[in-house]
Formats: sequence, C-alpha cells, structure tokens
Amino acid sequence: METVWWASEDLWRKVAIWITAFMTVVLIVLTYDSLHAITAGGESGRVKAYSVINNRVYYKFDKERNLPVPVIGDSAPLFGKTLTEDEAYALVTKGKITTHAKNCMGCHTFLGNGAYYAPDLTKSWLDPAWGSEGVREELMVTFLKDPETNARGFGSDRKMPNLNITDEEAHAIVAYLKWLSTIDTNGFPRNFTPISQEGDR
Repeated sequence: METVWWASEDLWRKVAIWITAFMTVVLIVLTYDSLHAITAGGESGRVKAYSVINNRVYYKFDKERNLPVPVIGDSAPLFGKTLTEDEAYALVTKGKITTHAKNCMGCHTFLGNGAYYAPDLTKSWLDPAWGSEGVREELMVTFLKDPETNARGFGSDRKMPNLNITDEEAHAIVAYLKWLSTIDTNGFPRNFTPISQEGDR
C-alpha cells in the first residue's frame, strides 16, 4: 500500500530539520536582543553603566507604566570617592563575585533569583531599615562585616551568620547593591517603599 505524501517519513524528517534550523536562528536573534537589553550601559537604558554608583539613586512613580522606576540624581559618590567607569566596573564586579563566593543566594534573592529565606536584595540599597541616607553606606559595611552583632530579625529568629567578609569585600558588596538598585526591574519587588532621601523632593 502506497503512503500518502503528507504521511511520508522523509517529508517529516525534512520538516523537522527545517523547523530546527529556523528556531535556531530565532534563538540566536533573541539571544542577541536580550544581551543588548541587559548589557550594563547599553542603549536600552534599563541597566545603567557601572559608574552610576557615583550618583544618588531614588524611585519615582511612572504614571504611564503604572510602577515605580529608578531615577539617577545628582552626584553622590560612594564612600566619598568618584570612580571612573573602569574603577566602578572593578568594584561592582568584585561585589558580585563576593556575593557568589559567600553564597548569598542560598538565603537571599537578587532580581527574584535565589532562596526566599531572607529578604530580596535587589533594592536593598534603598531599604528604609538603614535609617537615613547619610549613614547608610557605613551601616551596610558594618553590618556585612559583623552581621551577628548588627543584624535585626524584625520579629523573627532569622539572622545572617558571620561570613567573615573583609572590609574590602564589604565595600564592594555595597557598590554592587547600589548598582543593582539602579536596574529598571518593571517594579519588582512589588510594594517596596524606598528610603526617604534628598532626590525624592
């Protein structure tokens, strides 16, 4: 009995090859598009250049998008020192590597990825728990170096363990967290109220 053309094994083999080839091209295009959108300092503007840590960061509600968006304000160098793009890149990268080396994602989330035992750190630079803009940097460094003494459980028994973070690593982590807070995350995490600071006025 002769097989009808649309049930031919040879036809479907060719269709599978063409579809696979086409979808491979689509995947490559989407990959380049995604890289373009998430590259630090890229044209999309969603992920700022590393030197943004030299500026004040705050959030304003965007009525058109119906969510809060990051706003880059006046000069506010981290730890009082203005960094070049290369210096900022090195510091932020060291902070990111340190958070990976210390397995921060074992308890925390960054941009929604990680564990949910401890708070999401995407906007921790703007967390009101740091008290005020003027003391935030040093409070964060002090906390990271000795979290057992400086941790606040906020009504729970959960406290960050001492991860033996050095002074240099703590400064780098703070730089990474400040840079992370500048990423336009489409309002994630929801219902976050940032610290009150000068740029809000």
